[in-house]
Amino acid sequence: MSDVPEVRAPVVTPVRVVIALCLVAPFVALLWVGSYAKTDPAFIGIPFFYWYQMLWVLISTALTMTAYTLWQRDQRARRGGAR
Repeated sequence: MSDVPEVRAPVVTPVRVVIALCLVAPFVALLWVGSYAKTDPAFIGIPFFYWYQMLWVLISTALTMTAYTLWQRDQRARRGGAR
């Protein structure tokens, strides 16, 4: 036996799929410009184009925090509950 640790292949789990969706959703939403390239509906005088993007700043923050929390939980579970 050697002292080299065994390398496990990455595993696709439902949690990791949710993490990936949380990280990909803002890219899809903002790169699909045709879906929000309009002025109506305006919100407190701000055209839709602008407030939609600013809303995604907040949504992206929440999704990134969710992905990070899920990733930390997944890593702890894979290590066998250490920490």
